[in-house]
Amino acid sequence: MNGPSDGGPYAGTKAETPETDKGTPKVAVAASQPTAEVVEGKHPAERNLRQQTMHRTQSRERMQQALERVRRAAKQDKELRFTTLLHHICEVDRLREAYLRLKREAAPGVDGETWRHYGEALATNLQDLSGRLRRGAYRAKPVRRVYIPKGSGGQRPLGVTALEDKIVQSATVSVLNAIYEVDFLGFSYGSRPGRGQHQALDALCVGIEQSNVNWVLDADIRGFYDAIDHEWLIKFVEHRIGDRRVVRLLRKWLKAGVLEDGKRRPTEEGTPQGGSASPLLANVYLHYAFDLWAHRWRRRHCQGDVRIVRYADDTVIGFEHRHEGEQFLAALRQRLAKFGLELHPDKTRLIEFGRNTQEGRRRRGLGRPETFHFLGFTHVCGRSRKGMFRVERHTLAKKANAKLAEIKASLRRRRHESVSDQGLWLQAVLRGHYRYYGVPLNIRRLQRFRWHVQRLWQRSLARRSQKGRATYARMERLAKHWLPLARIYHPYPAQRFRGTTQGRSPVR
Repeated sequence: MNGPSDGGPYAGTKAETPETDKGTPKVAVAASQPTAEVVEGKHPAERNLRQQTMHRTQSRERMQQALERVRRAAKQDKELRFTTLLHHICEVDRLREAYLRLKREAAPGVDGETWRHYGEALATNLQDLSGRLRRGAYRAKPVRRVYIPKGSGGQRPLGVTALEDKIVQSATVSVLNAIYEVDFLGFSYGSRPGRGQHQALDALCVGIEQSNVNWVLDADIRGFYDAIDHEWLIKFVEHRIGDRRVVRLLRKWLKAGVLEDGKRRPTEEGTPQGGSASPLLANVYLHYAFDLWAHRWRRRHCQGDVRIVRYADDTVIGFEHRHEGEQFLAALRQRLAKFGLELHPDKTRLIEFGRNTQEGRRRRGLGRPETFHFLGFTHVCGRSRKGMFRVERHTLAKKANAKLAEIKASLRRRRHESVSDQGLWLQAVLRGHYRYYGVPLNIRRLQRFRWHVQRLWQRSLARRSQKGRATYARMERLAKHWLPLARIYHPYPAQRFRGTTQGRSPVR
């Protein structure tokens, strides 16, 4: 657990690690020694403003350099285990950065602490939190359980984490990302720095359009976040993390329990959705349970093209041959069962989808090709004006309907606000919708969504009073002034994918 004795930035020591499919790492790594921390007051004196700014800049550069050394060591040897990482997490400046990254208006956890109240004595609070982390006196608080409606009609459980737990989790994730970002494979996109949903959508479209994909496996893991096995997760983490104090932190969050209806319930499995560490831990779990296995399986057992795109627990795999897709699906069920996971029977299916699908189904006298859903879009086999195959993406109908229902309910609550206030709010809603769903070939769905929003606004204004005036001509003027026209924000997938990821991903 001690720092390097030879004065260098790293030192290798022997360490034991549990056996998993990846094998046993060779050595342990100690991260660089902690340096003096800079503690700032909330309101520095005017004469010291220059010095405080310089200290803050120097501290940020020092922290970035320390994580860069960790990243280089992780990249040089994929079997190294880091044995001293806690001091990176405990730095007051890193905790401050984690605090500033949190949402200002987020709901409080079981402690009732808000972002603004905690920040009134930020320097003192962070210094105390850092000391408790170093002494091992930090205790994770239970997660407050809330439910939000799902698009399928059920309810999705979310966990509201206490503020200090959010801070420590965010700081821990920033340190662990330096290690795991060099390990994660190229087809993993969910909850990773610099990657997002549209990168995954672009990779999927390019993979289908520019390869011999004829079959698509749309795989969804049932209740993934609630089914994560804690012991397997810790084994996976210990492949890389040899610092027992960091592992103990992770165990505290996993075992903190859930507070629901005033009663604390222990958690034996799963990670609460809503915590800062949950996405990273989920990625680590699937990296060892699925990603490495899937990449190895397609290299050993597939003769045709195979394209994989995973975003969190939603995965789409394209196959050239049907029998390889069926074999992969059977093997995947066995693989996931080993780690306590199972595929959703209704959301997992192998369909015919690709450049030859339309012509093949026409010759066999079948109907139009099936579609599949991924990240809020329905993917459809289409043709360009020149007859070239392309993947068209349309707004998923149930997502649009759920958003319209939400707008309708909000307009009911805002009914007696001024027209300008309602218009500003609807303007922001539409722009947010366009920025996500504004992909090429989806303009008609965006225009239809805007039309529905205008109709909902008209009905809401008509109910403001018995003499409510919401004529067609008036609504046209209001819509022209307040409701932005549908707009495509994103380029074609091949254009952006080629410019940002080609030749950079560890795995094609």
